[in-house]
Amino acid sequence: MDGAGGPGEGPAQEALQSLSRRLQVQEKEMELVKAALAEALRLLRLQAPPTSLQDPGTPGPTRDSSPAAPPGLPPTRSPSSVSRGTQTETEVETESSPGPPGLINGPAAPHGGGEEPGGTQSEGGGSSSSGTGSPGPPGLLRLVQPPQRTDTPRRNSSSSSSPSERPRQKLSRKAASSANLLLRSGSTESRGGKDALSSPGGPGSRRSNYNLEGISVKMFLRGRPITMYIPSGIRSLEELPSGPPPETLSLDWVYGYRGRDSRSNLFVLRSGEVVYFIACVVVLYRPGGGPGGPGGGGQRHYRGHTDCVRCLAVHPDGVRVASGQTAGVDKDGKPLQPVVHVWDSETLLKLQEIGLGAFERGVGALAFSVADLGAFLCVVDDSNEHMLSVWDCSRGTKLAEIKSTNDSVLAVGFNPRDSSCIVTSGKSHVHFWNWSGGAGVPGNGTLTRKQGVFGKYKKPKFIPCFVLLPDGDILTGDSEGNILTWGRSLSDSRTPGRGGAKETYGIVAQAHAHEGSIFALCLRRDGTVLSGGGRDRRLVQWGPGLVALQEAEIPEHFGAVRAIAEGLGAELLVGTTKNALLRGDLDQGFSPETGLCADFHPSGAVVAVGLNTGRWLVLDTETREIVSDITDGNEQLSVVRYSPDGLYLAIGSHDNMIYIYSVSSDGAKSSRFGRCVGHSSFITHLDWSKDGNFIMSNSGDYEILYWDVAGGCKLLRNRYESRDREWATYTCVLGFHVYGVWPDGSDGTDINSLCRSHNERVVAVADDFCKVHLFQYPCARAKAPSLVYGGHGSHVTSVRFTHDDSHLVSLGGKDASIFQWRVLGPGGAGPAPATPSRTPSLSPASSLDV
Repeated sequence: MDGAGGPGEGPAQEALQSLSRRLQVQEKEMELVKAALAEALRLLRLQAPPTSLQDPGTPGPTRDSSPAAPPGLPPTRSPSSVSRGTQTETEVETESSPGPPGLINGPAAPHGGGEEPGGTQSEGGGSSSSGTGSPGPPGLLRLVQPPQRTDTPRRNSSSSSSPSERPRQKLSRKAASSANLLLRSGSTESRGGKDALSSPGGPGSRRSNYNLEGISVKMFLRGRPITMYIPSGIRSLEELPSGPPPETLSLDWVYGYRGRDSRSNLFVLRSGEVVYFIACVVVLYRPGGGPGGPGGGGQRHYRGHTDCVRCLAVHPDGVRVASGQTAGVDKDGKPLQPVVHVWDSETLLKLQEIGLGAFERGVGALAFSVADLGAFLCVVDDSNEHMLSVWDCSRGTKLAEIKSTNDSVLAVGFNPRDSSCIVTSGKSHVHFWNWSGGAGVPGNGTLTRKQGVFGKYKKPKFIPCFVLLPDGDILTGDSEGNILTWGRSLSDSRTPGRGGAKETYGIVAQAHAHEGSIFALCLRRDGTVLSGGGRDRRLVQWGPGLVALQEAEIPEHFGAVRAIAEGLGAELLVGTTKNALLRGDLDQGFSPETGLCADFHPSGAVVAVGLNTGRWLVLDTETREIVSDITDGNEQLSVVRYSPDGLYLAIGSHDNMIYIYSVSSDGAKSSRFGRCVGHSSFITHLDWSKDGNFIMSNSGDYEILYWDVAGGCKLLRNRYESRDREWATYTCVLGFHVYGVWPDGSDGTDINSLCRSHNERVVAVADDFCKVHLFQYPCARAKAPSLVYGGHGSHVTSVRFTHDDSHLVSLGGKDASIFQWRVLGPGGAGPAPATPSRTPSLSPASSLDV
């Protein structure tokens, strides 16, 4: 373990880091100056009269005069026959203008001191020596020598210059190499329309980020160049796979429940399935032990929504369901309008789309009528006026609409005995509405409001819930912890049916039920009522006259009661404010549906979990006891990863460091081995090599660095030497094998997570637009096509394959959801078998970095 430093070490270290950052900024500014100078030199060169590339009387250069190619790399060829990817302006000019002798179009050979201090290779090129005899990796596009006199053969062009001219030529060559920063982003037209890596969108595409330079490809994120070296075994990008992968995904299971900020979100269907929502998916869950569990347990999913679902209502027939979604935007920033879907829970087919273009911001609450067998649907939107509207369910037409209130509306419902009476409640109000249908003519109906009067009773700040009793009375639960009974006034009790005079309700009884707010009320089949408390987390059963019969308390770590539904028999289902979905009864208590995703030691005995305070834990997977509790810095930890052999644990932190620990064979004991220091921003992703000796890491400022862990956590400054290294996992979002996953015009934040399958056939991607993508691997073609899967209601934070590639797990951001996808092989079969020549991960389960 590292010892504590002296009192002044902290400020001194911060000052050194600040000076280092300033030095890097100045170096980048110098690169831009050199690039501008190179552009000026290029323009001057274009004005020079053209000359032939080679004197007809001069014999061509022999094969021995060109540098030999290392094993696996294609031999150096003349510009007329070189295989190009994205052809730049400089490459076009190569065929008509000789340019400075020995100019190299692309990164110089990454030998020696050609790297910047931060481990990022200098984009300006390397050695000052030039000519065909200069050392360096082959495959670079070189300009052919200018005409030479046959009687004065020379090894390289620099020997013909006088001593006074050599410094100027040296500067010209270095500046011209730096000019690639500017020249490689030229338009499609300047490349003669031969952009082999462009999308099918044609010349209008904004993408000019990718560029093949013989041994490397380069992309730009927020103007920052990122160089990725091509493995020596790949002779041409054309030989890499293209098109979407043959594998597909099928949504298998969804973990999560939206209880923190929504109501009307938990019901039981006639089939016995529990229906609730999370993100953009409505889940139909049949209890029975989880995915593939005993008793026929399983999930089905309604996935017709394009943004987050906010509320549900079940039709009186117990089959049809109405679900309302919020407004949102797609990945192009175009608005997605809120809408209500009415769908069949048996077939999962949409029957009606109600209110498209009629609601603002979202659908806050909705309910089916009961007295007329669900002929009508009332909806309250999330606009400032909280518009209340009534719709014909069979036709999808609006019958009446009115401004409700400027205060929040939290619940809505029809009187079960009279569909002309509607009740709404929310912030400081209970409203009783009467409506007439206008003879069924769309828009001709009317709505009139009567406000509930609290009289001698204290008016609460919120009335979050209510329940309509069979006798016509209404129970409301409020923020004071009281249940109020509202009865119809005597003067209006004689008013019959639809379209009559306004009905007035008054408070006839009050019972103090909970400490703190009442969040949920539920009418049971036996006529009793259940109430769920917020602060006290109690679930209480009430008999006639609001007499308490029985109660139970929800454990504190599950949160307060948000919703209650009656299951089969005596079973109850409870949704909580901490997004837990509990099953049980008042006698036996309640238990959750749980899911665990973390990074396991290869032995499977322990799991490491990083926290947001620099603290990380190691837990025994059987006893769930903490076996290690260590803190590294005070910044959040973004990634933890065991080496394939389990001998090391790497911990990436937001303090820009990677902490390396030696691990015992059972994973229970850890000791500090060293630190990887060199990133200029926080660590985002890292992977171990298959031999467990090296690490590849990405950071928040789009660096790709390599580390020799076994050699003492040393930074490998020559990144070119790591081009053929094989990686046990591939989760880094930046690298040659995956650069094709980046969308056109990306700003660097579009891709949140990435994971290669263990059989190395596909790569899954989590993006910032609520989507999961599936690409072929390697994905080294610009703007590669993918299969796209929706369902998340927020940015997707992470994706990981299970150890056998049978499933993919994706994590949502703000929607707090976990999606489990089944991976189907070609033709809908199971996952493809692992490739024998490739070593799969030894981990019994994959990690998820949130």
